Amino acid sequence: MLSQSKLKKSLGFLDLTMIGLGGIIGSGWLLGAQAAAKTSGPAAFFAWIIGAVAVILIGLVYGELGARMPESGGIVKYPDYSHGSLTSYLMGFAALIAYSTVPPVEAQAVVNYASGYFPQGVLFQASGMPTIVGWLIEVGLLVLFFLLNYFGVNLFAKINTVVTSLKFIVPTLTIILLLAAFHGSNFTSHQFAPFGVKGIFSAIATSGVVFAFLGFRQISALAGEAKNPQKHIGPAIVIAILLAAVLYTLLQIGFIGGVRNLSGGWSALNFTAPFVQLLGIVGFGWFAIFLYADALISPSGTGNVYIASTSRITMAMAENHYWWKKFGNVHEKSGIPRAALWFSLIVGIFWTAPFPTWSALVGFISGATVLTYVIGPVSAVVFRRTAQDMATPFRVRNLTLVSTLAFIVGTLIIYWTGWSNVWPLIVMEIVGLIIYVGFVMKKPELRENLGRDIKAGIWLVVYLLFILLMSYMGSFGGQKIIPFPWDNVVVAIFSLLFFIWGVRSGYATKSLGEAKQMHKSA
Repeated sequence: MLSQSKLKKSLGFLDLTMIGLGGIIGSGWLLGAQAAAKTSGPAAFFAWIIGAVAVILIGLVYGELGARMPESGGIVKYPDYSHGSLTSYLMGFAALIAYSTVPPVEAQAVVNYASGYFPQGVLFQASGMPTIVGWLIEVGLLVLFFLLNYFGVNLFAKINTVVTSLKFIVPTLTIILLLAAFHGSNFTSHQFAPFGVKGIFSAIATSGVVFAFLGFRQISALAGEAKNPQKHIGPAIVIAILLAAVLYTLLQIGFIGGVRNLSGGWSALNFTAPFVQLLGIVGFGWFAIFLYADALISPSGTGNVYIASTSRITMAMAENHYWWKKFGNVHEKSGIPRAALWFSLIVGIFWTAPFPTWSALVGFISGATVLTYVIGPVSAVVFRRTAQDMATPFRVRNLTLVSTLAFIVGTLIIYWTGWSNVWPLIVMEIVGLIIYVGFVMKKPELRENLGRDIKAGIWLVVYLLFILLMSYMGSFGGQKIIPFPWDNVVVAIFSLLFFIWGVRSGYATKSLGEAKQMHKSA
């Protein structure tokens, strides 16, 4: 807990809202509209609306969590307080995977858009892999994100607020221009929903829709550095999601109406820089310079936010004794966990190597990130029982219902990412479980309540195996043993059962008692 007390509490309501928007508005708006249209046709705007509703459900839960227990790296802390070390470690490990992959993906989005400005093959090869020049630019951007975070959270917040303001303007102007050249017939000429409801579900999970919204959690991840977290965390999360939802939905509608050549159908769309090329086709090519500028600003702003969050996750894991102690150290003057920040940079550079394209990554990241989010609804309901004495001015009405829906929808989104994304995610979690065993053997403090922690966390291990099995047997890239839509029904029903099991497994852990003392003395 000592590291938390050294963090600088300098983030106000505007800072928090802009951090949420800064995490949300990144490469998703630049590339997500085309990816969603390819997967679900004109019905893609429904994917954005459904995705927004799903994320708002989860966001409301995290609003209460962040107000009740304002701690940086909360995605690791909350399950530790509600279920103990096993659940907390698995969620923290998944969060490290999810968060650390976002900065390199955002850097790749910058290079991807820039490739339309440079001669063919300079930044990207025909296979979709970056060239040496492209890779060096990605690494350079990661170093820039690192430096913007290195000298203090106040500098990070000020830069993020300015950058987020700018990257909200260009998408808004893009919407206006596309609506001015709107072709309403595009919504029916090749069927409104050519790939059916399943196509919409796939778009939500694998075309960047949920990925584009996931940055809201950065508000909660930096809660320990907020001036008035109890009052500001919840409203900041809700406002950031709602603003982004309006922006993304209108962008999708504008994109659908702006396409001029549909001879190959929606699945044949293949713009490398979608909005730049589309605006050029409809007569607004002069706006390309602003789009190219925003293609640098938007993903960079998101990468900047996520590298900060990755370091806080790393710090929180070290505080919980799941990780090496050095990563929990906070630099006295800057108030930044600098060792954890270095770790975020190194891991980010590692992730630039194996992954080929933005579209190939967003499904995996979406699944990994939503996996870390579904523990929030479980913990929130447990805290209504075990942490009633911790006051919070932001309380979600009908929390049990909201949390149940959030957990079910979150599980469905993970399932919709498909077998190709689910199996490597679960395998990585199994690797994380092995590492957890190593830390338990090494650190006696993790063995104090080990039996109780395993009993409280076994539901999560079975839940992960269930998702793996259903993904293999289902219709989203699996063997179709259980066909659509019955596979979704099975996943929803079992999600409800796992939610009930997870809530009943929660208990007042020792670390929860320590947290109560810390917040009383704060």
